[in-house]
Amino acid sequence: MHILFLTDNFPPEANAPASRTHEHCRAWVQAGHQVTVVTCAPNFPKGEVFAGYRNAWRHEETIDGIRVLRVWSYITANEGFARRILDYLSFMATASLAGPFVADVDVVVGTSPQFFTACAACFVGAVKRRPWVFELRDLWPESIRAVGAMRDSWLLRALERLELFLYRSAALIVSVTHSFRGNLTSRGIDAAKVAVVTNGVDIARFSPRPKDEALVRSLGLEGKFVAGYVGTHGMAHALETLLDAAVLLRDTPDVRILLLGDGARKDVLVARARELGVDGNVLFVDSVPKSEVARYWSLLDVSVIHLRRTPLFETVIPSKLFECMGMGIPVLHGVAGESAAIVEREGAGWVFQPEDAGALAALVRRVRADPAMLAACRERCLAAAGRYDRRALALAMLGELEKLVPQQPARTKDPAQ
Repeated sequence: MHILFLTDNFPPEANAPASRTHEHCRAWVQAGHQVTVVTCAPNFPKGEVFAGYRNAWRHEETIDGIRVLRVWSYITANEGFARRILDYLSFMATASLAGPFVADVDVVVGTSPQFFTACAACFVGAVKRRPWVFELRDLWPESIRAVGAMRDSWLLRALERLELFLYRSAALIVSVTHSFRGNLTSRGIDAAKVAVVTNGVDIARFSPRPKDEALVRSLGLEGKFVAGYVGTHGMAHALETLLDAAVLLRDTPDVRILLLGDGARKDVLVARARELGVDGNVLFVDSVPKSEVARYWSLLDVSVIHLRRTPLFETVIPSKLFECMGMGIPVLHGVAGESAAIVEREGAGWVFQPEDAGALAALVRRVRADPAMLAACRERCLAAAGRYDRRALALAMLGELEKLVPQQPARTKDPAQ
């Protein structure tokens, strides 16, 4: 089977969509299938093309057996709503032009968060007369409303009509959460064509390791208890809560709050930390290459996962939760809903109310003071990680794709077994 996958994020970018797509496509290639990815020049989140790449009309390379076709797009930093939309639309246009020229395709996949990539997949599928699949990673454009990036308007309502058209036209929708599936079926989408394949962890890359001593020394973290956030610093994440918690923890000098990543709110957060006088116990680190991420995870005694307090985010499952499990890092989880239920069911950490800095600070104090409790939680994280093995989940999604191409033999068994 030849799978054509459209995504505007792919390695060497290291965000969650890029990692999921890469790890799934790699597993499909290892299972004997051909995969072509259409993407753009790597630039997320700073809007700067990575070293060794150009924003060219066409560039081809091979990554882990995956054929990667990079097309031109309008590139901007992950900030400014209008410019981000122009970024999305430009990739939709160039991916729509490039996709039909990929020969002998059996199925077309388009992934969100933003659904203009799915629009391109829908178009390419129609041109090539092949089934197309919507991989649903975010309820967009509802998330625009949730973070306040756009007020209710005729444009937002038009986007929602387009969203429903894409759901109805797709041969299959692969949702990353059960809550998303429930949302779609409540809006009239046929439940039979919505499959759930959650996010997971590449256990080979995210596994327990001691703290990286070189990084500990270079960042001045010797003898410190580190609570850290790793990921995008965006409007959805409300990371001001971590800064407010740092204010409450100033009387605990051995605690450090580490924030690693970039995003639309990064500069604001750095300035806010300075205003609050917590720039001594809050450490900001810029994004690092994908190959280095696990080294920085190793610095953490506990990981903080946080999103704004809004009903929409009760339906999401942050992918970093599974990376924490793989590395045996207990989680302080400031997200309500489906993901909180996973944390509690697996015993992978402790849940607090989103945007409640006092609750977060109290949890940091509690786990810092009880090493035995922290160690027991680490063991539960590692025990749970195997249930979210990315390779097994990739093969589950492959099985769903194979159902759309009945002439292909079923090949969902892991060849390594």
